[in-house]
Amino acid sequence: MRYAFLDHDGPLAFAHRGGALGAPENTMAAFQRAVDLGYRYIETDAQATADGVLLAFHDPHLSRVTDRRGLIARLPYREVSGARVAGVEPIPLLEEALGSFPATRFNIDIKDQPAIGPLVRVLHRTKAWDRVCITSFSTRRLAQLRVRAALFTREPVCTALGPRGVAAVRFGGAAARTAAAGVACAQIPHSLGPVPFATASYIAQAHALGLSVHAWTVNDAATMERLLDAGVDGIMTDDLEALRGVLAGRGQWHAAAG
Repeated sequence: MRYAFLDHDGPLAFAHRGGALGAPENTMAAFQRAVDLGYRYIETDAQATADGVLLAFHDPHLSRVTDRRGLIARLPYREVSGARVAGVEPIPLLEEALGSFPATRFNIDIKDQPAIGPLVRVLHRTKAWDRVCITSFSTRRLAQLRVRAALFTREPVCTALGPRGVAAVRFGGAAARTAAAGVACAQIPHSLGPVPFATASYIAQAHALGLSVHAWTVNDAATMERLLDAGVDGIMTDDLEALRGVLAGRGQWHAAAG
């Protein structure tokens, strides 16, 4: 099955959280910087407030990156809206990000179950089904997303494997084939500590199942080169200049138009 999200010449370059080394993560400033550098793909996260407002935000708590405290899922948006990332940048609505960058494709990580319903409604309102890929560290959340999305669109929605599927691919067999059914890609760590995870053999097994492979989060050029040599289909990075430079050096950088 073909997915519009994956339709791109060469390896996909993802700005992880918008490119967290160059601007406050998951902010409109980060997203704008990524687009200005020619990135067509932005990786971000989805959290929902207590009243169902969907945010581009990674953590369940505000405290790590903002000047406020509290659990997002227990706070109304009117309180969360006053928080500032790095003390200066507001937390963007995911709908705002999708609307502000209509030519950009978004890889969206569902961080908690309450975000599923709001995410489906946002994608329906913005008609963004064909320019998103949905992932999660919960296989159950991804299954729920697929069920709910089917109520709103007949288009195939690009999704990634959950943790059980990622593990199944590593060992192959019937479990791997079952996990890969209806799924577009495997998004995996490039390593587990000092041990490489995104190896040539893993990538080959995923490709045999019809899956693209995207590795995260890669911030040094040598590892980027190794992964590309191994056949990876995409790389997520905080260091936007480094990945752009590596791909350009290989003749594989294709900047977004305009």
